[in-house]
Amino acid sequence: MSLHEQLEEYTVLDYRQWQGDWELIQGRPVAMTPSPGFLHQRVSLQIARQLDEQLEDCPQCVCVFETDWHVATDTVVRPDIMVLCGQVQEKVSRRPECIVEVVSKSTARMDERIKFQLYAEEGVPYYLLVYPNQKKTKIFVSQNGRYRKVDDVEHGKWEFTIRECSGVLNFARIWTRMP
Repeated sequence: MSLHEQLEEYTVLDYRQWQGDWELIQGRPVAMTPSPGFLHQRVSLQIARQLDEQLEDCPQCVCVFETDWHVATDTVVRPDIMVLCGQVQEKVSRRPECIVEVVSKSTARMDERIKFQLYAEEGVPYYLLVYPNQKKTKIFVSQNGRYRKVDDVEHGKWEFTIRECSGVLNFARIWTRMP
């Protein structure tokens, strides 16, 4: 019997009983790192604020911050920022249109590998990896279940279209407000 077969698998029902902050990825519990640091929180807030403002006139899309996405019966993740379109229920169980993860040393493996693959497999159209210490953002677009990097943005802007709604994320504005 392989080690994988011996490891216990969990479901969302189990996940709901746990104390503390956890994510559940394909039946495997993942303890979340301690609360994000000041820079992480400032960058996340600035991006969420811009996205929310850009989508203000879009009747079908909203931006949410630090919200659980129930991907499957064995997978729950909490992206830093998501854009959701259509009717939003109390529990997010539908695929987001865009996910933003702010990457730190303690989250890099999860954000760049595990979540990267999960989000691609789930068909999330846009995935942004934001690196506050380098003041850089990598932008990926989903194509045939895989991500293709379309841009590295440092001090520029990213023009996007989510469903029928368009907007611009101004990274220069975000970085000038950071220490």
